[in-house]
Amino acid sequence: MPIAFARQLTGPERSQRADRHLGLLLATVAGALNAGGFLAVRQYTSHVTGAVSSMADNVVLGDWALVVDAVAGVVSFLMGAMTCALLVNWARRRQLHSEYATALLLEAVLILVFGLMGAQLAHNEALFVPLTVVLLCFIMGLQNAVITKVSSAVIRTTHMTGIVTDMGIELGKMLYPNRSASDQPPVRANRDRLAMLAGLLACFLGGGVAGAFGFQRLGYLSTVPLAVVLATLALVPVLDDVRARWRPTH
Repeated sequence: MPIAFARQLTGPERSQRADRHLGLLLATVAGALNAGGFLAVRQYTSHVTGAVSSMADNVVLGDWALVVDAVAGVVSFLMGAMTCALLVNWARRRQLHSEYATALLLEAVLILVFGLMGAQLAHNEALFVPLTVVLLCFIMGLQNAVITKVSSAVIRTTHMTGIVTDMGIELGKMLYPNRSASDQPPVRANRDRLAMLAGLLACFLGGGVAGAFGFQRLGYLSTVPLAVVLATLALVPVLDDVRARWRPTH
């Protein structure tokens, strides 16, 4: 992967094109982890909505063990987003190149932990399932916060509800029957935004198919390539900081 491309995707100097490319990549990763994680623990972890609904249902049903599980998932997602904010602001205050890359590198390490340790822990289901859900929810919160901060809240990658809603809005604008005699400005769809949203949805779906297929064939090791790709992208700005730190001043 060209160094300049990696620096463009994960470095502090942003462009709309770089944000979109990073968003598409992260949507693919989220889809793969969500689908593969479901095959591992029978739970989707990329969004909080289901966990909150599960919490409400099980409060009424009196199944407090499942309530605790749902709370743990929500809190883990929240902690992942908080960790991203801490890392980004810490790097930003120090004017580091790895302003966003540090959080992505942490995500890569956590995915690698899941991939390498999953097979060893899977035999102990009582311990493995809760730890895996917590880990995956933390990863998803971390990732969603990264792309949110990078794109100024324009792009989300871990859940598709908002994506499909925004697509519906743009499609509704596209199909609106503007009348030529009307004195009102015509309704126009933002075709660039619609293309981006469709791309995010397609990448999440494609990542999900690849993640489920890979997990079915290779098990937990199928997540290792995801970690390698993220780490490769994130290491370039990190190494830029290392070189700047040790560059002679005279």
